[in-house]
Amino acid sequence: MSALTPKEIVAELDKYIIGQDEAKKKVAIALRNRWRRRQLPDSLRDEVAPKNIIMIGPTGVGKTEIARRLSKLADAPFIKVEASKFTEVGYVGRDCESMIRDLTEVGVTLVKEEIQQAMRPKAAEQAEQRLLELLLPPQPQKVFHPRDPEAGDEGPARNLQEESGEERTREFLRKKLRAGELDDKEVEVLVREGGNTSMMQVFSNAGMEEMGVNLQEMLGRFMPQQKKKRRKVRVGEARAILEQEELQELIDMDAVVPRAIERVENDGIVFLDEIDKIAGRGSKAYGPDVSREGVQRDILPIVEGSTVITKYGPVRTDHILFIAAGAFHISKVSDLIPELQGRFPIRVELSSLSAGDFERILREPANSLLKQYTAMLETEGVSVEFSESAAHRIAQMCQRVNEETENIGARRLHTLMEYLLEDISFSAPERKGEKLVLGAEEVDARLAGIIETQDLGKYIL
Repeated sequence: MSALTPKEIVAELDKYIIGQDEAKKKVAIALRNRWRRRQLPDSLRDEVAPKNIIMIGPTGVGKTEIARRLSKLADAPFIKVEASKFTEVGYVGRDCESMIRDLTEVGVTLVKEEIQQAMRPKAAEQAEQRLLELLLPPQPQKVFHPRDPEAGDEGPARNLQEESGEERTREFLRKKLRAGELDDKEVEVLVREGGNTSMMQVFSNAGMEEMGVNLQEMLGRFMPQQKKKRRKVRVGEARAILEQEELQELIDMDAVVPRAIERVENDGIVFLDEIDKIAGRGSKAYGPDVSREGVQRDILPIVEGSTVITKYGPVRTDHILFIAAGAFHISKVSDLIPELQGRFPIRVELSSLSAGDFERILREPANSLLKQYTAMLETEGVSVEFSESAAHRIAQMCQRVNEETENIGARRLHTLMEYLLEDISFSAPERKGEKLVLGAEEVDARLAGIIETQDLGKYIL
């Protein structure tokens, strides 16, 4: 991410997301600003606050897709959460601070993976040495006798010859091992039995993190250690087991945690979806608005900048970037409490999709719907080709259904495609080798009856 300019970030997003140029531009600038802040002197760096973004637009226009693609694009801890899952303490729901704890877990996993990637060659070398020890035949114990004047140098020379022969055998086995010629041979390895990890994991998520206690680690000291048992496995599987064990041994969590926390605090990104579900500033002193406003007030200090206690230690949220999104069909951004509104200074409205946009979505992205369905049917040996007229007709029908029923944006395309290909998908195993070309006529024949039905909501979700 540090090497990508805003234009390059937008170009990457363009591969998967059609339209919404303004939203892409603002997100790209916000991401680039993370890198710019890191280049500032220490005296100024802490003063630069992240410019949080709120995206407004109907469902199915690309808000979540932008977040999903950012998570793959950004080399930074990233988490997507839904605001509707949070609520005030005492109500059913999740504690708002859990989003930062989850983000920290992502950061720790990210750093561990980076270290594992760097350590993998060393782990592979050590695993290979252990495999060679398992493959080498047992050697008789060597006895070195003191020099005997009558024996001359024969005794020590014989011992050196034995060592040289063992080394030649080891190198011979190493070559065969690297060539994969021994992968089907069975060896005995010691593997850890499944212990109480799952039970400790359940207890570790029971809210103890708020007190800064790593319950899983604490319980692990009192629980019996995982026993090892011998298993006979093939060399190929044994190599993977031993490499994983060596990787775990090479990772120093005391070095991982500080790097992960630093990464979370300076590069972390939280995508807060469905923020419109907690909007509402009613004058009533009871009812759902009370709970919604309570959630906003719980989220506010986290967005403003506070310290959240995690099992890895305290994490500051001052420089974490928050990107919020919501449809705002019923509520408005102004229904959020003023303090929270002020923490999202950049607002961008995403436009509804047209028939032209739907047609581009069907064809242009790297993982377009037409490519997905074509590839799925090819696994059955059925070749399906969509003509330009077919894509154009599907896009027109999608726009029409969205206008006459609920507007769910590009998600409507999935429903139409399923109806269109339902019979082909059902009979595909018996139609191996067939080549089908679908045009506008086939689309009309399959979908016209559904589109013309008066009670559209009964057929199209």
